[in-house]
Amino acid sequence: MAIDPRSHTPVYVQLADLLRRRIESGELTPGSALPSEARLTQEHGVGREAVRMAIALLRSEGLVVTVRGHGSYVREAPPRRRVELAPGATVAARMPSGTERRAMQLDEGVPVLEVRGPDGGVEVLPGDEVELTRPA
Repeated sequence: MAIDPRSHTPVYVQLADLLRRRIESGELTPGSALPSEARLTQEHGVGREAVRMAIALLRSEGLVVTVRGHGSYVREAPPRRRVELAPGATVAARMPSGTERRAMQLDEGVPVLEVRGPDGGVEVLPGDEVELTRPA
């Protein structure tokens, strides 16, 4: 698929879609570097700002991470741990505050799970690291 500058879809969204497909297909594997801004600009005939916006979009979705001065990489999924919910517990997903994101060292775009126990206590868990289960 090529970028269509006459499309109603902004070019940065089209570029993000192309890169997302490469990630989801396994062509770009977890931990691998995305092509440089210069290469993406040249290969797809788009401006540098469009490339930056496409990568920012993928970062906000939690698909890539950017290391200042080193480039952007396909995000590696952290190992999961099982958390058993107490009977009567409820769970809500939300985006973390800046303080929570830093404290839990969450990548941009990763939600948190707010688990409210039957006693009213609240535990906030990183959404990409836990698998919630109910007692058997």
